[in-house]
Amino acid sequence: MSPIALDPSPAPNTTSSRAPAPVSQHAPAPVAHSNIYAPLDSQPVDPTAARRPAEAITVDSQNLKYTDDGFMVADYTFHSTTVKKLEGGKFAVKPTEKKFELRTDRNVPKTGLMLVGWGGNNGTTLSATILANKHNISWSTRDGIQTPNYIGSLVRASTLRLGTDEDGKDVHVPFSDVVPMVHPNDLVVGGWDISAAPLDAAMRRAKVLDYDLQRQVAPFMAELKPLPSIYYPTFINANQEERADNVIPGTSKAAHLEQIRKDIRNFKSSNGLDQVIVLWTANTERYSAIIPGVNDTKDNLVRAVDEDHEEVSPSTIFAMAAILEGVPYINGAPQNTFVPGCIQLAEHHKSFIGGDDFKSGQTKVKSVLADFLVNAGIKPLSIASYNHLGNNDGRNLSAPAQFRSKEISKSSVVDDMVAANHLLYKPLPVAKGEKSTGETEHPDHCIVIKYMPAVGDDKRALDEYYSELMMGGRNVLNIFNECQDSLLATPLIIDLALLAELLTRVTYRTSDKSEFESLYSVLGLLSYMLKAPLTKPGTDVINSLSRQRNALENFLRACVSLQPASDLVNFTQME
Repeated sequence: MSPIALDPSPAPNTTSSRAPAPVSQHAPAPVAHSNIYAPLDSQPVDPTAARRPAEAITVDSQNLKYTDDGFMVADYTFHSTTVKKLEGGKFAVKPTEKKFELRTDRNVPKTGLMLVGWGGNNGTTLSATILANKHNISWSTRDGIQTPNYIGSLVRASTLRLGTDEDGKDVHVPFSDVVPMVHPNDLVVGGWDISAAPLDAAMRRAKVLDYDLQRQVAPFMAELKPLPSIYYPTFINANQEERADNVIPGTSKAAHLEQIRKDIRNFKSSNGLDQVIVLWTANTERYSAIIPGVNDTKDNLVRAVDEDHEEVSPSTIFAMAAILEGVPYINGAPQNTFVPGCIQLAEHHKSFIGGDDFKSGQTKVKSVLADFLVNAGIKPLSIASYNHLGNNDGRNLSAPAQFRSKEISKSSVVDDMVAANHLLYKPLPVAKGEKSTGETEHPDHCIVIKYMPAVGDDKRALDEYYSELMMGGRNVLNIFNECQDSLLATPLIIDLALLAELLTRVTYRTSDKSEFESLYSVLGLLSYMLKAPLTKPGTDVINSLSRQRNALENFLRACVSLQPASDLVNFTQME
């Protein structure tokens, strides 16, 4: 096998037989409703799934231009503050500003989403959800008739405060209305899986969705068959071997990389797509060892693939394929897919990557509650987190190496909040004559995950927050959370895909540049959806959920030349 080319190959003009049947095509007619259902033409569409005007918001400002060729260009001034630490605990502070032009393509592309692990709980739930919304299929539950929706999606089911009306009342608009975005019903979904089961069988195996919904979408799902995937047994739990009947043959990692690249190109060309997003929702892998000369630089990583090095994981192969094909790649699991050489490869090609690990339940709550406690001046002393679940994710995590990947991603979520308050968390003492390392006190923090087959996808999470109060007092907060794991993760997949696509349409330039350039390769703006946010090497991670959402909200506002929303006047009533 010749060395792997670093430059993307042009899309072929022919279609391969390996291209998967996407969600939006090759589907039979909808299953007829019995008389307990409202007719499709009269059934109301849920607001989270409704189509709204393509450009619902028009900004009247000298700082925003709508061009004839479909762009909007915003003049935006970013205000910040630089701080210099002085002796004696004093600070010198200076307001700063930086001017940008942000250019957003208003033309929404036809977009495909390729899932690694398409036949798993998340992949089947996503496909069934899109089909149900696309065909407006309602179904019977013990509580009555349920209609399809996108509840749980930040983009489709939440709002942001745009401003005030003429009466001084707040105006809230859907998140997806600020700038033109892909509607999830329009996503063309395909992907890979080590299991050959068609998606109707995989959906039944997952046991996530109500039976009556499964019954109605099954004819659609039966047409959807995953492409063969990459299977390296040492990276996932040995108990997954029984599923592995749909794998790319051979042991050449270079050949596997080339096959995945071909699959992406074929999927894009056969479906007439303008853009493709590749997202890992497959099993958690063990961590890859970071080895100098193997995966520490882009050239070494490419050489390691060519030499079939044992520390090159399937997820890294998929990431490299997406990078070389110039399409965004999102890692929804906790393993270290983005080894240093992979990040460098993305930087070299100006391709987009994001990760790691979906932030759906317990960790999302933790990123809110720890932030609240520390910002309220209350000192968490210990945080104990316990989970048990019975889906295939839990089964895979029952192996120590795979659990360790999850433990690492879940354990760092409070670090930046603790580091922000040196009044509560004091510097650690150092031996006489030694220099301080800068480390501070930290709450005791442990995570336990157990596999309990009986509970299936209905994950149980228990947390105890043990904190110090004034004058030596103590406070204990206990939280019990029961949630359907895949129904929390699936909206995150939708958000990650829609936002990653949007970010491919945004370019910027500073006053000293003549040309617009793409955003930096590591998509930190996706942090809200991810447990262990990937950032530019050397940049601090921000885990606070409110700060992550504010960053997304303010970025969307910046695209239409609006400054961050402020409540200063509301709370002071300054006229």
